[in-house]
Amino acid sequence: MSWYRERLVGFDLETTGTDVETDRIVTAALVVLESDGRVAQERTWLLDPGVAIPEEATAIHGISTERARAHGAPAAAAVAEIVEALVGLVRTGAPLAVMNARYDLSLLDRECRRHRIAPLSERSAVRGFPVVDPLVLDKHVDRYRKGRRTLQALCAHYGVPLDSAHDARSDAVAATRVARRIGEGHPAVGAVSPVELTELQVRAAAEQSASLQEFLRRTSDPRARVEGAWPVIPVQRGAGGRPSRVG
Repeated sequence: MSWYRERLVGFDLETTGTDVETDRIVTAALVVLESDGRVAQERTWLLDPGVAIPEEATAIHGISTERARAHGAPAAAAVAEIVEALVGLVRTGAPLAVMNARYDLSLLDRECRRHRIAPLSERSAVRGFPVVDPLVLDKHVDRYRKGRRTLQALCAHYGVPLDSAHDARSDAVAATRVARRIGEGHPAVGAVSPVELTELQVRAAAEQSASLQEFLRRTSDPRARVEGAWPVIPVQRGAGGRPSRVG
């Protein structure tokens, strides 16, 4: 049976910013959608990230520094719980659906390293688990469509309800349903196995990044760098130079 007709696990983070190397998790959500679309399991976290949450980030997801400090779990303990919950779900073989996985999974990786927790990439039981990224897939199957490709835009395009944008639980559910719609509507990605789909996205993400980098260098910044690794950006130890754009 096609991957999009099976159980899928949705994952989403809301954070202090957009830099995977320095920003922190504020909220997280894991949801399990059964083959009939029903949300069978869900778990959410509110963290005290240990740093002030910028006003710009609060304006997006609604979590202030004061609220996070008063009601959030300590970051190290919560990150450990998030990773253990992820491991438990992906070990079942269900693909992990993540909108812009390169960002969320890379930031989770850095949080693990910050708190001395073994990241997913270093856990042999789940290394290489299948990932489904609606952002990468949408760009792959509909390359020349104009307009934004935010989660809200993809939900509108594919007819998926989005109850509350930038709420981690709502975003995780919506991203998973968008991934299903893409699989349903495009046999070229819907008919492959989860492993083949992941390999396809690795190539597609690299091609998309290279295309954007070429455009930016031609039109605005001759030294622009756009990260091509997917779904997790490798740790660059001691690397210098200009930072890469992510997304």
